[in-house]
Amino acid sequence: MSVFTAAADQSLCSPLPVLGKGVTVPLVTGGEVTYAALDYAASAPALQRVWDDVAAYAPYYGSVHRGAGYLSQLSTDLFENSRATVAEFLGCRADDQVIFTRSTTDSLNLLAAAVPADCQVFVYETEHHASLLPWRDARVTYLNAPRTPAQAVETLERALADREPYGSALVCVTGASNVTGELWPVKELAAAAHAHGARIVLDAAQLAPHHPVDIAELDVDWVAFSGHKLYAPFGSGVLAGRADWLQEADPYLAGGGASRKVARRTDGGVDVEWHSTAARHEAGSPNVIGVYSIASACKALTEAGFDSLVAREQHLVSTVRAGLAGIPEVKVLSLFGDDAPRVGVISFVVEGWNSSHFAAALSAEYGIGVRDGLFCAHPLVRTLLGSDPQEVGECGAPEAEPGELSLNAIRVSFGAGTPDEHIERFVRAVKELVSKGAQWKYRTEDGRCVPDRGAAQL
Repeated sequence: MSVFTAAADQSLCSPLPVLGKGVTVPLVTGGEVTYAALDYAASAPALQRVWDDVAAYAPYYGSVHRGAGYLSQLSTDLFENSRATVAEFLGCRADDQVIFTRSTTDSLNLLAAAVPADCQVFVYETEHHASLLPWRDARVTYLNAPRTPAQAVETLERALADREPYGSALVCVTGASNVTGELWPVKELAAAAHAHGARIVLDAAQLAPHHPVDIAELDVDWVAFSGHKLYAPFGSGVLAGRADWLQEADPYLAGGGASRKVARRTDGGVDVEWHSTAARHEAGSPNVIGVYSIASACKALTEAGFDSLVAREQHLVSTVRAGLAGIPEVKVLSLFGDDAPRVGVISFVVEGWNSSHFAAALSAEYGIGVRDGLFCAHPLVRTLLGSDPQEVGECGAPEAEPGELSLNAIRVSFGAGTPDEHIERFVRAVKELVSKGAQWKYRTEDGRCVPDRGAAQL
């Protein structure tokens, strides 16, 4: 019996059915293998339940709002019921709004466009670029990477106190790091923000697929997340929370749906009365299927039970961390230390290896999909690797050749649809690559490390 299955708790739930679970891919060394999708932090595979729900709705597809036809009315009900489902999933307060967007990035840019003109924004350098970069028109204070959850709260409290008095203020923080998977002390940070008269937005892109997120319990002002990380297809996201700043701001996009009344003026101009509901920031024909898929995923995760899903994922996290800990050449990246709670996201470097080369070998020789690079969190990764966080970096692999070292990392990530076999294969593959080396020659092509198809097996 495998050490992996022997350690498994028989009470753990089974993986949730996801699309692509039986897809096979070719190996450069010959033959095929079932693909091990271990890049959930970038995009999780869609749940089969979500796909089935969307397929069942597709024949009844219609444009939402104001349509007199049956399919339009049906689609409108589905769209607005999806809004209610997401609000329930997030534990929204009675007066919170749920706005549908394209992604977490879109959600945070929407909020950035709605902050008051004098707003002071506080954001840690550890954030994903989606929450690090949107605040171009605000006064921004970037906070250094903390090394403990307590230090994160202390850093924020000190920064807020040093800036008083100020007008409007907003704190932006991730719930779970897309690099280390570590959970942040969101509730404590929210309390610190509110104690100093600031508001807080939670980037839950990596948290919501792995843990329950309750706006009221965490006492955050807004939450943002993406459908494609929550086991739904691409192209949909959510911004949920307080309505006042959003109602007072100009529409994120100007157009049909956002406008309540439009009339020509005698001087030739146009008078517009904008909606005060979520529609104010949902101009244009919405992505009904994307919205419905998010709601379906919310229902599926709720019905599966987060307690069971979290327990199983923690089993997988422990398996990966124990396996990597047994390889001296591997260094796992962490801000808060080995004992910090985390979701199924783990980044590491391998002594003597270019990370792009290592990730390419995992794919080409083992059929395992991971990610390498700086993970759209350049300052954080460079801090974790001991480099200057102000140093300029690039997304994706560097121009280094396979045998050259580079300043980037490898990330393995997984979740509700990951079978134990994929984790077992990953740990075994890392051990074999470190001890025996790659079986094939690789070269850099368009900034990516790829197998040299013209070369012979080593």
